[in-house]
Amino acid sequence: QVQLVESGGGLVQPGGSLRLSCSASGTIFSINAMGWYRQAPGNQRELVASITRDGRTNYADSVKGRFTISRDNAKNTVYLQMNSLKPEDTAVYYCKAGVWLDKTRYENANWGQGTQVTVSS
Repeated sequence: QVQLVESGGGLVQPGGSLRLSCSASGTIFSINAMGWYRQAPGNQRELVASITRDGRTNYADSVKGRFTISRDNAKNTVYLQMNSLKPEDTAVYYCKAGVWLDKTRYENANWGQGTQVTVSS
């Protein structure tokens, strides 16, 4: 079993910044891709950004140039630096990870509890 714990959310004014963190713990041999998703009230959960183990990144068009995803493989942690925040970025942010439990067993870790990001003046 692998657990994901997100942190770093909060209330910020438009134009402000936040840095989210997500740490994976449990039985971990290595972690493949990691990603950040978000879900606003009434909306489906959507992919915000993803990063492969070797650092290749992908972003939703709505956050390109404002958000930066990074990871620390030694700490099994993924980060999301969010700059120039807009009210439409308000959502609960979740992370996701594909985890090798050992050399033969692979699982997509269950969603964590998420962290609320609210952008409002």
